[in-house]
Amino acid sequence: MFPYLRVKDAAAAINFYCSAFGGKEKFRLTEPSGRIGHAELMLGSLILMLSDEYPEYEILGSQSGGTGCAIHLHVENADVMAAQAVAAGATMLRPLADSFYGERGCALRDPFGHEWLLGHSIEVVSPEEMQRRFTAMFA
Repeated sequence: MFPYLRVKDAAAAINFYCSAFGGKEKFRLTEPSGRIGHAELMLGSLILMLSDEYPEYEILGSQSGGTGCAIHLHVENADVMAAQAVAAGATMLRPLADSFYGERGCALRDPFGHEWLLGHSIEVVSPEEMQRRFTAMFA
C-alpha cells in the first residue's frame, strides 16, 4: 500500500519532501511540457508516490479542492478486487486497463469519499522504458 499525493507543483513538492524528510528520489516521469505524471520518493524504507494535478482526469490536489491523496493498493488480481469493491459499494472512477508502466489497474471511490488505485503487475518496466513510453503518448 502506497500513499499517492496529487499536488499543484510536483517538482516543488519533491524538493520539499527531500529537504524536510530526507527523501531520496527514485525516479520521475515527465511530460514534454514539464508536468510530472508520476514520481517515487524513498522516505526511509517507505515509498511515497506523487504527481502534478491532472484536471482533465479530475485528479486534483487539496489546494484545488481535490482529495489530495489516493491509496495505491497492489493486489494479486485487480479485476477480482475491483469487482469485489464495487459489489461492496465502491464507485468505479476509471475502468480496469493495462497501462504503459506495466500494471493493470483502475481507480475507485469508496463510500466515504476516498480514492483507491488498484493494480497488479503485468510486466516489469524500467524507469527509462516507462519514460520512453510516457513521452511517446504525447508525440
